[in-house]
Amino acid sequence: MSMTDPLADLLTRIRNGISSKKHHVEVPSSNLKVEIAKILKEEGYITNFKVVEDGKQGILRVDLKYREDGSPVITDLQRVSRPGLRRYAGYRNVQPVLGGLGIAILSTSKGLMTDRTARKERAGGEVLCAVW
Repeated sequence: MSMTDPLADLLTRIRNGISSKKHHVEVPSSNLKVEIAKILKEEGYITNFKVVEDGKQGILRVDLKYREDGSPVITDLQRVSRPGLRRYAGYRNVQPVLGGLGIAILSTSKGLMTDRTARKERAGGEVLCAVW
């Protein structure tokens, strides 16, 4: 199976991991995925992540986060821009996700950042995904 969209793969594995109440999910690592994991951790959506060396590209291990009642912190993740249809937004057009309850992750010229940071930094870019 050719992996044309590694980011969609990451989001799907997290989504599946949550629906089957797993404590962590593992995906082949890449710089992009590590940056996304970093943002998810900073924003409080996952407990932790680490890259496990496997002699090849490494494996990114994402520790999923659940509330006291056992419900997942992440309700959903959606791929916004995809290889077949890229979605870009200027910083003025970056829409808050669920009225600011969720985050959008953008790839800007200043690196990956949340929609909130992008508006503050006045940086537009490709809207990779939305998390809430």
